[in-house]
Amino acid sequence: MTTDDEDVRLAVYRSFAETGACPTVDVMSARLDTAPDDVRIRLRRLADERHLVLDGDQVVMAHPFSSVPLGFSVMGVHTLWWGGCAWDSFAIPHLVDREPDVLVATRCPACDAALAWVVGRQSPPEGPEVAHFLVPAAHMWDDVVHTCGHQRLFCDEGCVEAWLVRNSFERGYVMDLGTLWRLARGWYAGRLEHGYQRREPADAAEYFHTVGLTGSFWGL
Repeated sequence: MTTDDEDVRLAVYRSFAETGACPTVDVMSARLDTAPDDVRIRLRRLADERHLVLDGDQVVMAHPFSSVPLGFSVMGVHTLWWGGCAWDSFAIPHLVDREPDVLVATRCPACDAALAWVVGRQSPPEGPEVAHFLVPAAHMWDDVVHTCGHQRLFCDEGCVEAWLVRNSFERGYVMDLGTLWRLARGWYAGRLEHGYQRREPADAAEYFHTVGLTGSFWGL
């Protein structure tokens, strides 16, 4: 018996959604009644199609979920997740509908202040904090782990500027909490269901426009 790519994709995503962790190759092999090497082949194909990020056999990221800490924790009533970045951390409560809201926690990269928000589906959290995206959307998959590690939340724009100077980085895209929440709200819709399709660049650009992002977010 062989298992198609979609079954493996859903095994990964649904495990992350339910438990905060990805099953091993051997666990997926047993659950799907297929050979471990078949699971590995399909994981690599899913990574090539940008559904997953792999390190050997380990699924490092299955957006919006991460198996490694990248600066964010996302705590629901039932589950604790690592958030892959600011965008993904705010997206988790929109995707996992059994959680009414989550507590997203991180530290400001500039001053190390503790930052936390209750993020739900009804309205964005309030606060003066801002998100800074170092890498434009058109190049996010050039090095996706680097990209996600540099989508961070700061106390304010002053902290963003101090961090940029300290690290000799060029300024990326800065957005307030409301814009970040709108970006995250619908981006991963359907990812836990059969037949999910990743957005083509034109569709992604249109989505960014509808949530209030300018062309510079895409990298234009």
